[in-house]
Amino acid sequence: MAMHGPPPPPSYPMINNDGPRAQHFRGLTLGRLDQFESSNYPNITSVLFQHRTDDPQHVQLEVWHSPGREKTPFKEAIRKKFVKAEKGMMLGPSWTNHWFRLTLTPPSSWLTSSAPPERIQLEFDPSCEAMIFDTEGCPLQGITGGFGIDRRVEWLVPREKWKTGLKIYIEVSNNAMFGNGSTETNAPPDMNRYYRLNSADLVVPRMEAWRLLWDFRVIKDLARSLPDRSPLGAKCLEVGNAIMNTFNPSDLSTLSTCRALAAPLFGGEEWTREGGEAKVYEKGRESVTSWAIGNCHIDTAWLWPFSVTRQKTARSWSTQLDLIARYPEHRFVVSQAQQFKWLEQDYPLLFQKVRKGVQEGKFIPIGGMWVESDQLLPSGESLARQFLYGQRYFHSRFGQYCKTWWLPDSFGYNSASPQIARLAGLEFFFTQKLSWSQFNEFPNTSFRWQGQDKTQMVVHMCPQNTYTAQASVDDVLNTWRNHKSLQSHPTGLLTFGNGDGGGGPLAPMLENLRRCRAVANNAEMGGGEIPKVHMGEEVDQFYEDLVRRTKGAEKLPVWVGELYLELHRGTATSHGSIKRHNRKTEVLLHDLEFAATLATVFGAQTKSGKAYAYPKDEIDALWEDMLLCQFHDVLPGSAIGMVYEDAEKIYASVTEKGSTLLDAALSALLPGSVSLTSESSSSFGLDSSLVAIDTLALGTRRELVKVPLAAARALDDAAVQRSADGEAYVLFESSKEGEMVIEKPIGTGEVMRRANELTSRARSVGDDFVLSTPKLQVTVTKDGRISSIFDKELERELILEDKTTGFVIFQDHPLNWDAWYVRAYAFHLETKKDVNASSVKVIEDGPLRSSLLATYHYGKSVIKATISLDAAAPSTKADALSLVRFDVQVDWHQCHEFLKWELPLAITPTGDVATFENQFGLCQRPTHRNTTWQRAQFEVCGHRYADLSEFGYGVALVNDCKYGHACENSTLRLSLLRAATIPDAEQDQGQHRFSFAVYPHRGAFAESDVPDVARAFNYPLHIRRLPGKAVKSPKEGPFFLTGAGNVILDTIKRGEDDHFGAKAKGESETVVLRMYEAYGGAGKVKLEAKLPEGRRVVKAEIVDLLERPVDSLKILTAASSPSSHSIDMPRLRAFQILTVRLTLG
Repeated sequence: MAMHGPPPPPSYPMINNDGPRAQHFRGLTLGRLDQFESSNYPNITSVLFQHRTDDPQHVQLEVWHSPGREKTPFKEAIRKKFVKAEKGMMLGPSWTNHWFRLTLTPPSSWLTSSAPPERIQLEFDPSCEAMIFDTEGCPLQGITGGFGIDRRVEWLVPREKWKTGLKIYIEVSNNAMFGNGSTETNAPPDMNRYYRLNSADLVVPRMEAWRLLWDFRVIKDLARSLPDRSPLGAKCLEVGNAIMNTFNPSDLSTLSTCRALAAPLFGGEEWTREGGEAKVYEKGRESVTSWAIGNCHIDTAWLWPFSVTRQKTARSWSTQLDLIARYPEHRFVVSQAQQFKWLEQDYPLLFQKVRKGVQEGKFIPIGGMWVESDQLLPSGESLARQFLYGQRYFHSRFGQYCKTWWLPDSFGYNSASPQIARLAGLEFFFTQKLSWSQFNEFPNTSFRWQGQDKTQMVVHMCPQNTYTAQASVDDVLNTWRNHKSLQSHPTGLLTFGNGDGGGGPLAPMLENLRRCRAVANNAEMGGGEIPKVHMGEEVDQFYEDLVRRTKGAEKLPVWVGELYLELHRGTATSHGSIKRHNRKTEVLLHDLEFAATLATVFGAQTKSGKAYAYPKDEIDALWEDMLLCQFHDVLPGSAIGMVYEDAEKIYASVTEKGSTLLDAALSALLPGSVSLTSESSSSFGLDSSLVAIDTLALGTRRELVKVPLAAARALDDAAVQRSADGEAYVLFESSKEGEMVIEKPIGTGEVMRRANELTSRARSVGDDFVLSTPKLQVTVTKDGRISSIFDKELERELILEDKTTGFVIFQDHPLNWDAWYVRAYAFHLETKKDVNASSVKVIEDGPLRSSLLATYHYGKSVIKATISLDAAAPSTKADALSLVRFDVQVDWHQCHEFLKWELPLAITPTGDVATFENQFGLCQRPTHRNTTWQRAQFEVCGHRYADLSEFGYGVALVNDCKYGHACENSTLRLSLLRAATIPDAEQDQGQHRFSFAVYPHRGAFAESDVPDVARAFNYPLHIRRLPGKAVKSPKEGPFFLTGAGNVILDTIKRGEDDHFGAKAKGESETVVLRMYEAYGGAGKVKLEAKLPEGRRVVKAEIVDLLERPVDSLKILTAASSPSSHSIDMPRLRAFQILTVRLTLG
């Protein structure tokens, strides 16, 4: 029998002499890891710095205070008398600026010690914002004082200055990152806030301790954020605990020991070698799933005024240029051409550094817009100009157009946007704002957005649901955790950096990302459990990769129509005066370009006999100012009062300058004519006449206009009605396509001949008041409410039975974000109260206009509404009815109440939808609330009209400066005024003027002329006095459309690339015309060009919004008139925008 040998030695002892051992409780261990940098026990924070001094021998500190809120330029400030300053001093009050001069001389003992410093830095903490300058005036870096997550108080002293020392200047601005209010509530600013200079020290950081801290933070966060059963998470918990057991603040050698414990997670020994962290992005590029890009979204104005933004821009961008130099993988994107222009004006030396960064592909202009504007309130043409001015600026300064439209923070996106952006050269769209929606989660992360005309655009919304990610482990993990489109593709953008108030990425964020990438590279340690984050690429490359991975975007889901934000609905109404300025300024610039273009086409002359020159530079400046005020926290009404003080001044300047330029253009276009507001119009000779200029050239327009009584009396045979204020009404009517100049008002004889049509009367009947024309009758109660609008010919009542039309008021108590929110649908409507008049009286009794004056007292507010019914319909359409017009003046002194005007209609809307004008078209909304999506959309942003129609009939509500609308069943509501107190305590308080009107129309909306009537309501005729011996002026065109009535010619302007002024001599002129389909169906038109004798169209082409050629067009010239041309347009699809450029010879 064979004998066996001894048993093999055991792999572990048979007898346990070590005692019991259990796994650590996960929660307790995570709590212990938190103590590494924040506890009452000795921890890593005690060894982060090797040396520190504020000795005056090494840090000489002097100060000069700018007077008041003055922003003193660098070259002026450094010549002032500086006095000694010291730490602990208080700086203020709010919004003031203080210049410090620092002379820094590092102690020689630091440089000769056995452990020479890796870096020396200035720690300067004024508790607020500041900016460091070199002695030439170039900003070096921004400072954000205090102890928030955006704290950035260290500046690296250049190594070459360690021995010699150096002098720097620091401009301290008395505002925090988010202004001077409470960041928790966005409250109005405290105008008497002071800040303490906490530190002004030279320090030597112990960089090995900092690197351990950065290692440990990522280890701890992975242990906390990964699932309980995660192998990588468990390993991180184990390593973190081992570091806690090893680290001893009293033994600095444990720093390297602890880093060695961490190194296996980050790839091994190479991690702890010098420069090891910077190499992580060289590995595994093909499997990247998270693309990190730095940004610092700077609100052009919000809780701070425009002037502070100019400083924030320099602070933020200089900081990022410094980080780019220290971290070669860092890429930083910046939008808003306006901010670049400010930098170019205020800090030219820094601008040159930015330009160099752009050339190197590391500092990246993006977005293509003048500012990150609101997308709901500006007109379609304004949005086109946002891109035109933005893209042309970027191209002129940096030689490139933007491809990615970057708009992370606007309050919803209209359905015309994909087409507008694509026509401006933008291929991709980035936002995240829909993640804020209140009730319904948006279903996609990456998708194709199809606009109202079927134009599509590739969109990515970062899975972190913020543009201000902190580059944390959670932010990286959210690339997967929050990504809703993983079926289509696995990659996501990580947009990181402090924002809104600027700042951008911090060095610790870049260190975090390096460590996250290092862990992801390390498959042996479970790196596949974290997305592989990558840096060093541009945003455009992310989108190009996304399109490639999804087979030309074919695999991406499609979202059709607007991107509605279920939040911030109140911004369609907040700050009514700013909304009014926006609409009126858009109209002014349209009319100015129209008149100035035609004056050059007709070869007009100025009063001095010189050739009229198109004022391109002046017009550009006006556009830029208006576009600035369309920023997404200015026009929506969600900024502090200081912003609106500035905006009011800007609008006033634009109005004054624009009106002067318009008058000059009209004077040249109609030689000898003068405006009725001109001093030279104070006396009217019997040979004088009145002419009207229609800048829409509708050709189917009637308008009752008010003129001085003396002007009306001087007219020969004009029908005149005395107005209630002592002036006079006359009626202008155009009847020919393309008619631009209406030569005279309708005469008395014509009115008498058409008495069965042109008569309007007012009378009292019992307690009621009745306004009537042969076609329409309006009954107004003694309470100032309309009880009846009756179509007399069709015997049809338009007001819902037992309902009245008029002003209503609602309680307005948002749960938070006062100026932004409107309380949820049901609660909002449950508090409705009618606002009734205290008096109603007849003030005008025809024959051209009949009017009532209704006065309403509510609380401390007074509303005066002139309710008018004109004899003439606003359109020459055969069955057109008159407008029921409201001209309203309000002295508003309510708080947290919402004033609306409601119109309950006896109409059953076809398809249960209401129609609202938007940019270059319309949108429709259900009138019911069947789904949560429909319930959430209770407030609609509409522009010049809202319409409710059924088969054969409809009613439109048109307005001249309002945007908020709602429709419930068959009741239309127009939002008029709010009264929020945050962030502007005085929002909407005081005087307001606005007009709106009810326009009944026979036939449904698609058969109506509602868009033209609404345009005419907003673009009043320009009335000029013309002396009897005046030179005959052009009456027609010269540009108008014939053919389908659903295509609107919206804009006429000169070409962007023309030469103007002295350079224009001998150069050909170009005219740019923009049209769009307005109703939602195909349309075929011809562009007629009837030029003055001797002029002709030599070239016609379709161009994009940047006026780059797309296609040529055929020109047909009339045999009988070489100056008359007809240009056949391609058939426009529904809501298509088409821009045509004509070259004139």
